[in-house]
Amino acid sequence: MTKYEMLYIIDVSLSDEAKDAIVKKFEDLVTANGGTVEKTDRWGVRKLQYPIDYKTEGYYVLMTFEAAKTLVVEIKRIAGITDGVVRRLITKI
Repeated sequence: MTKYEMLYIIDVSLSDEAKDAIVKKFEDLVTANGGTVEKTDRWGVRKLQYPIDYKTEGYYVLMTFEAAKTLVVEIKRIAGITDGVVRRLITKI
């Protein structure tokens, strides 16, 4: 298994419970498919470099995990269709 980092931005207009549900959703997705979540850092609300859909702030989360390449493709797909996720980036470390 390979180690990855996923940095994703959640819409700040969501409630704290909804943000927690999205974070848990990605952690559970990794663990349910044979991967391991090393840590999840919640950076909190930060200003975006440029406006995205007329939003200037986002809630940043960094998740470090180990998984197979096929799981990473699935995580990208799920993140792309999840309401509330503004942007995501997965890098191999």
